[in-house]
Amino acid sequence: MSDRIAAAEQIVAEKVASVREVCDCLAIGRADFYKRRSLPIATKRQATANLTPLVIDIFWRHRRRYGTRRIVDELKDLGIPAARRTVANILKNQGLKAIQPKSFQPRTTDSRHCLGYSPNLLLEEFVLREINQLWVADITYVPLAEKRFAYLAMVMDRFSRRLIGWRFELSMTEDLVIGALRDAIRMRRPPPDLIHHSDRGGQYAGKRFRSLLRRASIRQSMSRAADCYDNAFMESCFGTIKTELEMTEYEDVGVGARELGEYFRYYNCDRKHSSLGYQTPVQFENNQPCRK
Repeated sequence: MSDRIAAAEQIVAEKVASVREVCDCLAIGRADFYKRRSLPIATKRQATANLTPLVIDIFWRHRRRYGTRRIVDELKDLGIPAARRTVANILKNQGLKAIQPKSFQPRTTDSRHCLGYSPNLLLEEFVLREINQLWVADITYVPLAEKRFAYLAMVMDRFSRRLIGWRFELSMTEDLVIGALRDAIRMRRPPPDLIHHSDRGGQYAGKRFRSLLRRASIRQSMSRAADCYDNAFMESCFGTIKTELEMTEYEDVGVGARELGEYFRYYNCDRKHSSLGYQTPVQFENNQPCRK
């Protein structure tokens, strides 16, 4: 009951619905709702004081990556009901502010090569219902010391947002994306007809990469020419990674690989995703009916 009342208080505070509408919807007696709201100020202050160290612990454990929604959801996992307004006030009073992701800035890929292109299979009527239907892949650069760069190739299962393959190397060659794909295949052992979608970069059009796709019975899909939004999901994911890691530059590839590996484990196993109903990718996959 207490968690439903906390949720009702949040909805009413945000002026989404009236007290009567919220109480009727959540099966809460209005007397119970107003009884909680009329608690003495001292009692409310004590409740906030008890909640404060938990909120601070969650905030720093996730390295400033969690805002009020995710903190409230994590408290709920612990059996502790809390309103977003209460959590927001605690963060404000403690001078804590979550990292804010930057707006997605699209880029186009240099696809000036003569290796041929695959059609965009995602333009067809396509409904995601389970894992290993659609993998998306892309490459991004990562700055190193002394004005150098390394390159990160990733493969993600689009259904669960789980990162299933990655490589981090000094050169942006076909071997980079082959390594990431091999890791994904080794981990997932996907069924035939899985779609692998990427941009039109030459690495994904290489003969050895396409041969690996054929051997694994994976269908290749590529974004349309000069359409940066066809693979925008991976572009946005890279933006999230760089923001949450507060990435500036790494001393060398080894240091970068260690930090990226640690973050990817966090991303898959601990980071709640709003698009997954505030579950982690691993939780989301394990909660699918076909996997029980």
